[in-house]
Amino acid sequence: MLVLSRAIGEVISIGDDIAVHILEVNGAHVKFGIQAPVDVNVHRAEVYQKILERQGSPTHPVPLPNP
Repeated sequence: MLVLSRAIGEVISIGDDIAVHILEVNGAHVKFGIQAPVDVNVHRAEVYQKILERQGSPTHPVPLPNP
């Protein structure tokens, strides 16, 4: 896992066409925007897990963090 520190207004680039914009930091919460092509699916991990379960794939490819 790559761990990065960013400030509000800064951007993390993923490949040539995905950008993660840091919009707000409030205590332990971070609000960010994801700019990606329309053919790239972007989901929160818990939503993606439910999608996989509905498709018959009960395991998540990346372990979900413990709350």
